[in-house]
Amino acid sequence: MNAGELENKLLSIISDISEGRYSDDIMELTRNDVPDPVRTIAEAVALMMVKVEAREFQLQQLVDQLKELNKRIKENTIAVVTAMAQALAARDAYTEGHASRVAEFSYAIARELGFEGEALEYVRLGGALHDIGKIGFPDILFSSHEQRLPSNLVKEINRHPAIGVKILEPLDFLGPAIDYVSAHHERLDGRGYPRGLKGDQIPLGAQIVSVADIYDAITSERPYQETKTSDEALAILYDISNTRVRIEIVQALERVLANKDAS
Repeated sequence: MNAGELENKLLSIISDISEGRYSDDIMELTRNDVPDPVRTIAEAVALMMVKVEAREFQLQQLVDQLKELNKRIKENTIAVVTAMAQALAARDAYTEGHASRVAEFSYAIARELGFEGEALEYVRLGGALHDIGKIGFPDILFSSHEQRLPSNLVKEINRHPAIGVKILEPLDFLGPAIDYVSAHHERLDGRGYPRGLKGDQIPLGAQIVSVADIYDAITSERPYQETKTSDEALAILYDISNTRVRIEIVQALERVLANKDAS
């Protein structure tokens, strides 16, 4: 290969390297039989390439470490917030365990409806955190009442979805789970709260959490109502479907319960 061809090859290899296409071709031009200045330039470029690759490797390691750290921060934050939600429910003997059960039912219903991966996890988180907005409420809202809550307390407690959003908004990695917390008391007929959304304006995940929430409330002991059976709860949910909740979600819950009984 004559001097002109060697120079052209060197320029071609340098061009590839500059665009991030590394190869061992440059090493052929560092042999003793390659005349200067091609060999000297090739040796310098090869050394530079090795240093760049080493720095890229170190940078990738750092990126991987940051990703792992970020993942742990997310997991730890979710664990802390979820623990807060569970502790919140424990303020009242009648709602203790409610957040965990709603999360489990939400997850099972979503899986029955075909949710997968992250979408499934977001629904579970929405269920676990759906009442987090009650965290700052006074104890009177968690105390036992012989009858249903007075209207002034109902108005106060109806603020909890909006408060929950304010608490969770900084945790943007919660994704649509925040929308599920926000909209789990919205109704298909538009008579829900806090925004009066209706129909398809309500995220499916929020409706799943809503059904899980209602079912657990009906089948759990409360001071203002008698505990109802699963069949009675399903009958109530079917009665309010298509006005408050989607009927396909109630049907999915019924299948979940049937599979649970069969196992």
